[in-house]
Amino acid sequence: AYDEYAVQAFEDGAVDYLMKPVDAPRMAATIARLKKRLGDGGRAPDLSALVEKLLQRESGAGGKLKWIRASLGNQTRLISVDEVLFFQSDTKYTRIVLAESEALVRTPLKELIDGLDEEVFWQIHRGTIVNAHAIDRAVREGPEKLVVYLKHHKEKLGVSRQYFHLFKQ
Repeated sequence: AYDEYAVQAFEDGAVDYLMKPVDAPRMAATIARLKKRLGDGGRAPDLSALVEKLLQRESGAGGKLKWIRASLGNQTRLISVDEVLFFQSDTKYTRIVLAESEALVRTPLKELIDGLDEEVFWQIHRGTIVNAHAIDRAVREGPEKLVVYLKHHKEKLGVSRQYFHLFKQ
């Protein structure tokens, strides 16, 4: 890990902080310290409260998703949902489109929508969820066709008839 994250780690309750390359005696001392802290004859403590706290932190206030881990080329990136322009179903992946890049996740669109703030992220098609803050305009291109144009992206998004109501005054 990086030394600039050490202070944050301790503020978040870290017992120790190991830096790469890990020194074997240093790791042994850390393990001994953890065993001593566990006490109780080496029995593992009940970590359910800690797990719940971590889940709440990851999902944010109100249980809504704040971050998504996604693939960007050969990297894994932690993406703030505020950066997302839209999500689009793409075969067995979900495509995440940002202003400057794209990413893929294996999480189905149906699972993502449950964790997103429905006032900010609108499902406009069976396979598309758009960030309402990213919408520039919606244009009727015929009696049965509505297209969404985004502020920071050239791709146009089609709106299914069942979601036309989102764009009525």
